[in-house]
Amino acid sequence: MSVASALQGVRARIAAAALAAGRDPATVKLVAVSKTHPASAVREAYAEGQRDFGENYVQELLQKAEELRDLTDLRWHVIGHLQRNKARQVVSLASLVHTVDSPELALELSKRFDGLVTGRRLPVLAEVSIAGEAQKHGVAPANLAELLTCIEAMPALELRGLMCVPPATEDPAAARPYFEALARLRDLHGGAPRLPELSMGMTHDLDQAVAAGATLVRVGTAIFGARPQKA
Repeated sequence: MSVASALQGVRARIAAAALAAGRDPATVKLVAVSKTHPASAVREAYAEGQRDFGENYVQELLQKAEELRDLTDLRWHVIGHLQRNKARQVVSLASLVHTVDSPELALELSKRFDGLVTGRRLPVLAEVSIAGEAQKHGVAPANLAELLTCIEAMPALELRGLMCVPPATEDPAAARPYFEALARLRDLHGGAPRLPELSMGMTHDLDQAVAAGATLVRVGTAIFGARPQKA
């Protein structure tokens, strides 16, 4: 299946999920996750009108951004764990950083972005460890209030919402309680006026995420196919 036809199928799936939940499909933005796929695949999706792309790895982001620098309205989303020493490399490229999980990272991003673009702040999401899994990054729900306050205190950051990655499961419905938990956390910490974005849902569970209120879904495999195997 071509990237173009796959992208159309994902858009239709998002629209159907939104309508089934009584939502306007326009309130759900698709972030096409292009990690491990070549820049040429991004170009194919771009030709079909896709503008938002997610990358997990800083080096890969830098390489693709260079190869695709002629696509001036392309928007890069940082969706993987970000180490503080890599903050300087991404602030000039990122339209949205989904994975701010500590005050220290927030401080570093703000410091690196400050003065880079006059009159603009870097939009970020707070990543929540929604299930408390040791192998996953994110702030514990009990410490979320502190992180949100810290982000809002940063002169160069703009708090936009929350992000989570639920436990891996074969049953998409099993992810629904975690998405609903993130939505409840938003309600608890100021609601949509303070935290307008909820980044949750991927290829296998995006329907559940949209039903729970996702405004950003991060979809890779359903658009670009399985990740290339390492040699």
